[in-house]
Amino acid sequence: MTEPAFLTSTRTAYDGAATLYAESIPGTYRAVPLLHAMIPVFAELVRTSGDGLVADVGCGPGHITAHLRDLGVSAFGVDLSPEMVAIARDTYPDLRFETGLMAALDVADASLAGVLSSYSIIHTPPEGLPEIFAEFHRVLAPGGHLLVSFQAHDDPAEVAEAFDHRVCLAYRYSPDRVAELLVKAGFTEMARLTTAPAEDPTRGWPQAHLLARRPAEDLSAAQ
Repeated sequence: MTEPAFLTSTRTAYDGAATLYAESIPGTYRAVPLLHAMIPVFAELVRTSGDGLVADVGCGPGHITAHLRDLGVSAFGVDLSPEMVAIARDTYPDLRFETGLMAALDVADASLAGVLSSYSIIHTPPEGLPEIFAEFHRVLAPGGHLLVSFQAHDDPAEVAEAFDHRVCLAYRYSPDRVAELLVKAGFTEMARLTTAPAEDPTRGWPQAHLLARRPAEDLSAAQ
């Protein structure tokens, strides 16, 4: 099957930008508390729900995978870009990183305690989100947790707005519409954090962090 053009262009762009990205983004992540405010909550929910393995999907250079490790979570990273994966492996040799697709994870059904998608859906056109969220639902065990973060916009009439991300074409998403798609995929929304536009000094955009759960009594797990 022919790979969608956006995947090819995204992989190529991140391979080319991997070194610069790895030098800048982890520092920003650590320096801006609102970028990682939901990560400890997500990690605690995973631990107190029986623990288990967590996939950091779209892991980039691995800094969030390492943060999860430091929070007591067993985590591994997956990324589209082989160059990003190579940097992550070099930087964090004690952790597992692999190349892969968000919509086709090499993970057994209902085998994960958590899935983290930190700004990794932004290069996916809106029509591709249902497939990705269905895949997240497939790999999560009943009771498992999902955290999705992305640049947001305020108009729920529009699912997405394209923008000129510095690496390649990307999309800002409506938090309400993303939440609706998660519910359609079988998730229950637990909480959300949406930052004020003024908290983004670069573009003046809100940032959204949606926390959801695959219901513990999920009959699809037994089918």
